[in-house]
Amino acid sequence: MLTFEEMNAIAYLFQDRKANSNNFKGQLVLFLFRLASLINRSMVAKVIFYPYLLWYRYVADWVWGVELPRKLKAGKGLVIYHGHALVVNQGVVLGDNCVLRNSVTIGHKKQADGSLSGCPRIGNNVDIGANVVIVGDIEIGDNVIIGAGSVVVKSVPSDCTVVGNPARILEKKEPLRFI
Repeated sequence: MLTFEEMNAIAYLFQDRKANSNNFKGQLVLFLFRLASLINRSMVAKVIFYPYLLWYRYVADWVWGVELPRKLKAGKGLVIYHGHALVVNQGVVLGDNCVLRNSVTIGHKKQADGSLSGCPRIGNNVDIGANVVIVGDIEIGDNVIIGAGSVVVKSVPSDCTVVGNPARILEKKEPLRFI
């Protein structure tokens, strides 16, 4: 995951454009999200652009139904398909080239003692199907496919496909080895 210091502001704002090439709504939502994230890096910018942050929250959350908080850490190449009812907690970490579909919820869960757990950390090249719920202080490895309607409450290793409620490993792929 590239940090802001490793790329210029323009490249940062447009880093998801190619991944969403046939999806104008995805491009627009992610551009607005990246702009809000950029503003969030400086207290002076937050004060100056406070009206934009309010507008972003209104348009993204209430109008489009896409809850991507400005404090969310998301790698480059994020893809949003049919971004309705998408909820991602600000404590979540998304790796590079992740795909999010409609009605996905990713966040913490309430524990037996009433406290809240940590949020999921999702690796690179993770494809998350529609209506998936991922909650708790868990890790999703790289190159994982999470089938539609799955409920993930335990960590998932890299290079596999998970499905069901609760999610279970359907297929474990062998990583490519070059000889």
